[in-house]
Amino acid sequence: MINSLSLREKSIVFIGFMGVGKTTVAKLVAKKLYRDFVDIDQEIEKEYGMPTTEIFKQFGEESFREKEKEYVFHYSLQPLKVIALGGGAFIREDIRNICLENNIVFYLDISWESWKDRLHMLVDSRPILQNRSLDEIEKLFNERKNFYREHNSSLKTDNVSVEEVADYIIDSLKLAWELYS
Repeated sequence: MINSLSLREKSIVFIGFMGVGKTTVAKLVAKKLYRDFVDIDQEIEKEYGMPTTEIFKQFGEESFREKEKEYVFHYSLQPLKVIALGGGAFIREDIRNICLENNIVFYLDISWESWKDRLHMLVDSRPILQNRSLDEIEKLFNERKNFYREHNSSLKTDNVSVEEVADYIIDSLKLAWELYS
């Protein structure tokens, strides 16, 4: 499934570890580019009528991942969207492939040290973090980095404001649109 959209029409997908700021940055980029914003996790939560942590508990991770795939495939083929993926979505090869074939994929990268400072805000709302030690979370963080390496562009977000990240991404997109249109 490959769409034939021009570079300017392609949707923009944000990937990265949970809590890196994908949703926050994607919302701002969508607003500045006058595009529709889609958060895959929020779409799933709306369908189930409950938070992700409850979906994991009641239906299991595999059910969540299958629903995630449906939504990613659906939105990846649409033009002019800004899409925030959950931190675990991009580890699936089928999701990686459809995103890379049909969209512009931005990886929001963060160092372990900077991310660790956010852990206290994330642990209760992220099912993957439940009942894991700091060492186990760091291992997961590093394992997922290998999957995030496949992208169109990346940006280190340590000590950079959301506004600066969004502006950098928009400037990069506009330059690419000019060069490759």
